[in-house]
Amino acid sequence: MDGLLPQTYLLGLIVLLAIVAIVVGRQLLRTRRDELSLIQFEQEGAATSKDAGRLYELASVQLRKRLYPQATANLRQALKRLSGEPDEAKALIENALGFALAAQKDFDGAVKHYRSALNAKADYPVALNNLAFAHERLLEPEKSADLYRKVLEFEPSNTTATKRLKRIERQLRSGQDASSPEAANRKGF
Repeated sequence: MDGLLPQTYLLGLIVLLAIVAIVVGRQLLRTRRDELSLIQFEQEGAATSKDAGRLYELASVQLRKRLYPQATANLRQALKRLSGEPDEAKALIENALGFALAAQKDFDGAVKHYRSALNAKADYPVALNNLAFAHERLLEPEKSADLYRKVLEFEPSNTTATKRLKRIERQLRSGQDASSPEAANRKGF
């Protein structure tokens, strides 16, 4: 009985270390893959490419690497070179550009591009989610709540929209409670 406890402890420790090693290894492989993709795009001269698809791919890698200014420039070039592509391609590029701008705290610019993405593809829940988040950052909770509700119409199982909507509704209720006469009486005003 006394020998079982240390063995169980060691076995648990080995399992925990194996899990950590797998997680770290996957992250290293993912990072290495992005680095190699970035090097390959640079060697091919993708930044000067006339192909919107290649520019979008380059910008996607840059977004994963958090190189937001470079990704923004490449996505703008991709939009300029977009011709004869389906509306879904424009929606993807506009959404990615909005994301890059939002990451740089330019929420007004992000809103503009998210709206363009939705003009290209009206039933695009990712762009709707992103637009709602940008309005949330611009301190427009009513617009955010409406947009999250619209996301849930398209995708009822969207956990991001559900969580954020509940949070906003809680904030709106507490804000209304704080401004009501009953709340003022409770606070002693």
